Amino acid sequence: MAERYEDSYLYKLRHSAAHLMAQALTELYPGVKLSIGPPIENGFYYDVEPPQTLKEEDLEKIEKKMKELSKLDQRIEKLEAKDRADAKRIILEETTLGHGPENAEYKLQLLDAIPDGEPISFFDQQRTDREGTKHRFIDLCRGPHVETTKEIKHFKLMSLAGAYWRGDVKNKQLTRIYGTAFPSQEELDLHLHNLEEAKRRDHRVLGRELHLFMFSPRVGTGLPLWLPKGAILRDTLTDFMKSEQLRRGYLPVVTPHIANIKLYEKSGHILTFREKMFPFMEDEEKETFILKPMNCPFHIEIYQSQMRSYRDLPVRYAEFGTVYRYEQSGEVAGILRARGFTQDDAHLFVRPDQLLDEFIGVVDLMQAVLKKLGLHNFRLRLGTKDPQSDKYVGHEENWTASTKAIEQACQQMKMDYEISPGDAAFYGPKLDVIIKDALGRDWQMGTVQVDYNLPERFDLEYIAEDGKPHRPIMIHRAPFGSLERMIGLLTEQYAGAFPFWLSPVQVAILPIADRHVDAANELASTLKGYDQPAGAMKLRVEVDDRRETLGKKIRENQLQKVPYMIVLGDRDIENGTVGARSREDGDLGAMPLEEFVRRMKEEMSK
Repeated sequence: MAERYEDSYLYKLRHSAAHLMAQALTELYPGVKLSIGPPIENGFYYDVEPPQTLKEEDLEKIEKKMKELSKLDQRIEKLEAKDRADAKRIILEETTLGHGPENAEYKLQLLDAIPDGEPISFFDQQRTDREGTKHRFIDLCRGPHVETTKEIKHFKLMSLAGAYWRGDVKNKQLTRIYGTAFPSQEELDLHLHNLEEAKRRDHRVLGRELHLFMFSPRVGTGLPLWLPKGAILRDTLTDFMKSEQLRRGYLPVVTPHIANIKLYEKSGHILTFREKMFPFMEDEEKETFILKPMNCPFHIEIYQSQMRSYRDLPVRYAEFGTVYRYEQSGEVAGILRARGFTQDDAHLFVRPDQLLDEFIGVVDLMQAVLKKLGLHNFRLRLGTKDPQSDKYVGHEENWTASTKAIEQACQQMKMDYEISPGDAAFYGPKLDVIIKDALGRDWQMGTVQVDYNLPERFDLEYIAEDGKPHRPIMIHRAPFGSLERMIGLLTEQYAGAFPFWLSPVQVAILPIADRHVDAANELASTLKGYDQPAGAMKLRVEVDDRRETLGKKIRENQLQKVPYMIVLGDRDIENGTVGARSREDGDLGAMPLEEFVRRMKEEMSK
């Protein structure tokens, strides 16, 4: 089973680096108030209330102090408080570098939030200077941490931001200092390089430059408008997935964008998903409607519309259904996290004896999709129920059975997975695909979920061989996750230079002069497969007939990441050849049209 980040050495290192930064702050800015400083996915941060405004140029000074403290080889230990009163005494009296009575405000609030009976521990950093004087830096924290500050050598402070205490806008705004740390300088350098590369690959910038999508303030935050090239990209992905699904026995369905609130009351989403739903709508008959946040209740209604026999199962309904979720404006991130997005959604209704095979079939489909998209570096995460949370519905035996089914499927397919408590859907556990992109970033994409609970809530049935009604099991799945998120990922993965089969424009024809435009349009018609026999090459082709120099046309189509260009002039028209250029290989020279088409067929088959 794969190691969780929270159990890794890197997590300990970054956790300790956050404390080292806090220590540096207390020495540089006496009176600074510390709040929290956790590790995060790509580094760490600390929220503080400094006695003076911090600026970006101060980061270098803080980083320099951290390096000085790191070299002191301060021992890091875990200090256990005897009880709550002892913990308060430690915060107010034992700490010599930052948590005195005048600036312990946030630490005392954190202490109050620790449940009664739970152990209270501290990060205890100690050193003795050359004169024999002992120094300590103590911070309320349960760990884990590294053993000495000498291990914290390769780090970088990244940026400043504002952050409300405990994420509540009614509270005081603190200063958040972001940093990152790695076990080696090589890993740190690679990370910093990747951050710069990520700016170049930003899907929001490329989406605008490549004319894929746009946003309009008059349309609203998080609601993308797809331009022609982006729509072609969506259609290409959709056609690929539909073809795969039809081959695997899925049946297409289409459902509305709104529904009566009663549907989501029945499913339980009103109770568990209310904060992500847009405001409700009321018609003249006082019926309440909502923009749908997910498709599954609709598919359940379709299943329930007729009596099912055990011979009818499995039933596999698939839909590219657009859903709407009220993400906070600060959470919206281009098309990676939008308020309106289209899921490649499907719901399978299966008998218990079919569950394992159908689940494996879904995972096999997801693997086929990733292979086609060139996304080979991924891992699986099993999201399970958090026993301490009350957000879940259904009987415990159903949760146990569905979790066991996912584990058994992974074992049978010999696929490693990590367990992530608390990441289950409210109705059942799920297996998420976490993709690592070209820059080493993790993306949660496709998902498959086993659900005993919604069939029970909706009283779903099928007539079994014994002539009695039995309960089916549901599998929820979305290999892409959503079209928007997948296109955002692919845009950044390929820096806009999509694989040939996926490129919105596959070939640009560049007539050298106006007299060559008619021939260029005729060639485009041929390559697009118009009026051609079945099986003829059908390419996505554009004719660039602007009155610009050939050099400018080539440069601009190269910037548009077009895989192939054809330069067309007098000699090519006379000889029946095309002057071909490749996005990767540059000028390929003149070649017969048949040879160019053969090359395109090879590209399409990759």
